[in-house]
Amino acid sequence: MDIILVPGLWLDASSWDDVTPALQSAGHTVHPLTMPGVGVPAVDSSEVGIADWVDAVVDEIDASPGLVVLVGHSGGGNVVYGAADARPEKVARVVFVDTFPPGDGGSIWEFPIVDGVIPFPGWDFFEEPEIADLDETTRADAAARTRSVPARVPTDPLRLADERRRRLPVTMLTGTVAADEIRGIIASTPDWAAELAALQDLEIVELHSGHWPQFSKPGELGAAILKAVDRT
Repeated sequence: MDIILVPGLWLDASSWDDVTPALQSAGHTVHPLTMPGVGVPAVDSSEVGIADWVDAVVDEIDASPGLVVLVGHSGGGNVVYGAADARPEKVARVVFVDTFPPGDGGSIWEFPIVDGVIPFPGWDFFEEPEIADLDETTRADAAARTRSVPARVPTDPLRLADERRRRLPVTMLTGTVAADEIRGIIASTPDWAAELAALQDLEIVELHSGHWPQFSKPGELGAAILKAVDRT
């Protein structure tokens, strides 16, 4: 199976380095991506938006000879869901790593813009449960490898048009929100979770991690992705 790995904001393909060996050892072809405009100054990245990130994943899907599994971490979940919407017939499963499926018009988040780009805001920007399992060494190493993202990407609205995306098998690997809490959200269906509630084939798997399991628990994350692929 071709597995396309899309990182969250500020991360590149190397953020999957400790996860990919387990997937490759199981016989899968792994495609960790670096998204357009990451680490690029504003003069050359100001026109890059979320649609360009989705298009980059769609290009990778189109280059695959068969079905693919899409894995998106954090804001990368928006990207893989947009790509699944564009090519539902080519997607065997979508795996969200500590993130929720967005609805049409949804965006990632708003972050401070510096010199026309969005740099990594530092660990203090995030809530304690998101970073509690990252020790100081891991935080320093990960932060040193972060890169800026184009200013438009986090706030651009994602456009979705093909409702076949809701019939795709979806796995949520959740580290910061308990599975029972997610099920409660589905049952109450607030407006922001309408897309989540509309998924027809959803499994929820708890990770024993914070928001960055590729750094804190790469072995557990790799095993969870493999189990999701095996159920495809």
